[in-house]
Amino acid sequence: MLPILPTSVIGSYPKPRWLLRMYRLRELGKIPEEDFKEAVKDASVAVLREHERAGVDIPWEGEMWRSEMTEYFTAKIKGFRFYGPVRVWGNAYFNKAAAVDKLEYKEPLVLDEFLWVKENTTREIVKVPITGPYTIAEWSFNEYYPDKESFVMDLAKIINKELKTLEDNGAKFIQLDEPAMLNHPDEVPLAVEAINRAVKGIKIKVGLHVCYSNYYLLADYFDDIRVTQFALEFANRQFRDMDFVKKLSGKELGYGVVDVHNPRVESVDEIVRAIKKIFNYLDPEWVYINPDCGLKLLDRRIAYQKLVNMVQAVKIVRKELEKEGKTEVEFRTLKDI
Repeated sequence: MLPILPTSVIGSYPKPRWLLRMYRLRELGKIPEEDFKEAVKDASVAVLREHERAGVDIPWEGEMWRSEMTEYFTAKIKGFRFYGPVRVWGNAYFNKAAAVDKLEYKEPLVLDEFLWVKENTTREIVKVPITGPYTIAEWSFNEYYPDKESFVMDLAKIINKELKTLEDNGAKFIQLDEPAMLNHPDEVPLAVEAINRAVKGIKIKVGLHVCYSNYYLLADYFDDIRVTQFALEFANRQFRDMDFVKKLSGKELGYGVVDVHNPRVESVDEIVRAIKKIFNYLDPEWVYINPDCGLKLLDRRIAYQKLVNMVQAVKIVRKELEKEGKTEVEFRTLKDI
């Protein structure tokens, strides 16, 4: 059992400045790999402690091990090749990979990351975020497969192997990140098929995170997607147009209550009011509380304070729900849906 309105994070968190310097030195070949790995592990524990100190029930370590949410995975999958960086927006770049051969699972993708967190956390449950198959394909070049479907589905099989590896090693909660799955409305059925293939045979809790998208389109597939929870953003859209949530039945909502693209720290009272809005659509027993998305673009102090205020707001609402006899929720898994 968990306390009602369990709090969690989506994934990313601001990297300490000293770790960013280590990433740069590594790119320049100026530090041994073992020194870089030690720095990553140290930063991982530091951020994990921040999440725990903020009071988050289900934390993560902020993706300190990951340079970027797609590049990190394609670098570990056999069949991808890098040609160089491409611009994402402004002066932000990432190394966009190309599939040049049949993709194969050659090594665990995030197992070391998870085992390190598992060893160092004070919490019973952590959330392991993994970029989903459709988004990896959408944000990569295809120079091998005859069509996008075969490209995406091979990635789904690879992600499935990783999920099984994590499950076998004690993971209890995995989140698939699919920010690109609604980019092309005519391809949403393919994205849904890929997600379902990725979770085939998995019994633990699996969430799906989709952000800054047409949720009315996503809602048409709520019943078809085999996940336990949908983690969605609401604060950035100022909690407007929420009635699509009515289509959610028998699955949880990870409810985004702080805006990760706005450096203004929401007050506790403001977040309390935001939390209560969702009760017009869902019973509290089906709601988790989290930021809209990853916090990595914010100043670290601001990101931390947003988490602190989010947790404090949840505590206030929990006291009100306690008067109604609502204090705990079961930890639902794929076996329960």
